[in-house]
Formats: sequence, structure tokens, C-alpha cells
Amino acid sequence: MERVQFLFDFGSPNAYLAHKVIPDIEKRTGAKFEYVPILLGGVFKLTNNKPPMLAFGEVKGKLAYEQRETERFIKRHHIASYKFNPHFPVNTLALMRMAVAAEGEGVLAPYVEAAFHHMWEAPKKMDDPAVIRAALLESGLDADRLIAAAGTDPVKRRLLANTEDAVAHGVFGSPSFLVGEELFFGKDRLRDVEDEILGR
Repeated sequence: MERVQFLFDFGSPNAYLAHKVIPDIEKRTGAKFEYVPILLGGVFKLTNNKPPMLAFGEVKGKLAYEQRETERFIKRHHIASYKFNPHFPVNTLALMRMAVAAEGEGVLAPYVEAAFHHMWEAPKKMDDPAVIRAALLESGLDADRLIAAAGTDPVKRRLLANTEDAVAHGVFGSPSFLVGEELFFGKDRLRDVEDEILGR
């Protein structure tokens, strides 16, 4: 089976929604998604992309339509836990560095659950260091260890490398998915991701 990657940033509500659907796809296909932390701000800078609120803010009807699509996605997949973060947009540099650190410590999966929870289920200002620390402790993680590791050069370089590699594969936003070398963008492409995994 080909490698399946989920390239994500916690600052994207659509990445959270994709994360909630991925387990069902894994059950149906037998694939295991590899979670790859990237920095969305870095991706935007490297690709000259902009957040939707800036890119489409003056396009009549566009953002309202995107909101309706999100509502449809949530209803289709029975996602009752989602709450929009009132602090959005959140600077996720610290969170994404800690994701790399968590991967190195072998605790990426529980860290991902915690970070998405505190961003999009019990939303908090997750670019405030004190808030981050308290949230991770609440979730049973070794917050101080992850915070310290996130400040090290190897972790910083790894996040940068992940981000640059994603862009080299055509990524311009989050969530993005790679099935082998085939790129898919957006939560609404998860059906196509599943088809690609199954070989259509």
C-alpha cells in the first residue's frame, strides 16, 4: 500500500474536521495516515497564498458559501464536537514545533488529539504560552518537556524541512493529503483520497 500523508496545521478548522473523518477512512481502507506537521504560515509565504478571509473576503457570496459547505460536511460526518475558535486566527508556530517534538518523543497521536481539542472543541487562545502549557497539562501531557524540546534547533529545522518538502510536492494549504505522490487539497477531497487509496 502506498504511503498516505496528512499534512496539517492546527490553525486550520478544516484540518480539524478532516482529522475527525480520517479514522473512518482508515477502517474502510486499511490504510494508516501519517500525520505530518507543517507550518501553514510558512506554506503561505512560500507559495504566495493567503488565508481565505483575505483571499476571498471581497468576493460576494464566497465566504458564506464556504461556511455552508462546512455545515454540510459537519452534518454528513456527524461531527458534534466542533466549535469555532473565537481567537481565530491563531499563530500556531509553537503548537506545530511541539508537534514535531511530540513526534520525536513518540507521543504525536495524543498530542494531536489534545491540540485539536483545545483549538476546535474547547477553544482557547492557543498562541498564549501560559494557555498552551495549561491545556497540555490538562490533557495529561508533559507540557514542560514538549515546550523545551520545541525550542531546540533540530525541532525547528524539522518543521521547516516538513514545510518546504510539502511545498515541493505542490502543497499550498492545509489540510493537504499525499497518496504516494498524488496530491489532494481540502477536507472535501477526502472521498477522492479514499478512492485513490483503494485504487479506484
